[in-house]
Amino acid sequence: MKKILCSALLVSCMVFAMTACGSKKAAQTGSDAKSGNITVGFSQVGAESDWRTANSTSMKETFSEKNGYTLIFDDAQQKQENQIKAIRNFIQQEVDYIVLAPVTETGWDTVLKEAKDAGIPVIIVDRMVKVSDESLYTAWVGSNFELEGKKAAAWLKAYLDKTGRGDEQINIVDIQGTIGASAQIGRTKGLEDACKENKNWNLLAEETGEFTQSKGQEVMESLLKKHKDDIDVVYCENDNEAFGAIDAITAAGKTVGTGKDDILVMSFDSTKTGLTDVKDGKIILDTECNPLHGPRVEEIIKALEAGETPEKQQYVDEEIFAAVEDVDSVKVEDQDYSVTVVTDDVIKGRAY
Repeated sequence: MKKILCSALLVSCMVFAMTACGSKKAAQTGSDAKSGNITVGFSQVGAESDWRTANSTSMKETFSEKNGYTLIFDDAQQKQENQIKAIRNFIQQEVDYIVLAPVTETGWDTVLKEAKDAGIPVIIVDRMVKVSDESLYTAWVGSNFELEGKKAAAWLKAYLDKTGRGDEQINIVDIQGTIGASAQIGRTKGLEDACKENKNWNLLAEETGEFTQSKGQEVMESLLKKHKDDIDVVYCENDNEAFGAIDAITAAGKTVGTGKDDILVMSFDSTKTGLTDVKDGKIILDTECNPLHGPRVEEIIKALEAGETPEKQQYVDEEIFAAVEDVDSVKVEDQDYSVTVVTDDVIKGRAY
């Protein structure tokens, strides 16, 4: 009887020990304990625009179960505090990698230090971060937003010269993106620098449209009341703001287009809907901001998995799309960039 009791006790201890070990392993490997997948936690800004939706889709399609990943996706709804909370949750879940599309550039040192201390590489996408220690993140993937702004301004200069308006006073309003976001900072700077260089360009106003259609329309309505018939160019810092601005302009009985008497609407992103408006002449120029970051982020993760060191900054390729044929290319910082006139085939070939 004693032998039976001892044997039963020994078996119970062994089962408990195995269960404890199994629980510890599950805790250590997070959500990929059963699948063996690489776990990626992605904190997205929100879903404020068509561009953002395409960006999220690219990440979800790349980091799918069939590709060997477990993606934990978090929508921050435009709030930095939600992103900080999400990153801390990712750390608790012991993910393998953290991907962050930051709301703004600043305020990340503390939480990124927590991720670094936990041994989790952080990859920044889209907007940049300003931190006291560059080692707090592993790599960044995104666009050169200031270059985008310079391309757009260079095209406007060339277009006005080609159409005989190069010496006219040109009144411009800037519907900015979310203040403090890298895209807003870069695109605004590109325009401001061009206005300083072209003394006949008058920057009437800069107001944030928060990268949304509704806010873009609201801001445009206000600008039309303040400046009446003075506006020649509306420089929208993304497509959704442009859609709202166009609605406000047409509702006010004014016209958008490519003629001298039209308000020229410029935009950024080059989504399929945006390019449709370019083809229809509603948006005269749309400078691309490529949202398909998933494959480039995966390349970085694969390099890290192989023990390699990826490049710190990686820019995506981007184009310029116009409604008119007047300008074939623009030169920025001694480099030529071709301009594509939008056709049905261009729109059909668009992935987002």
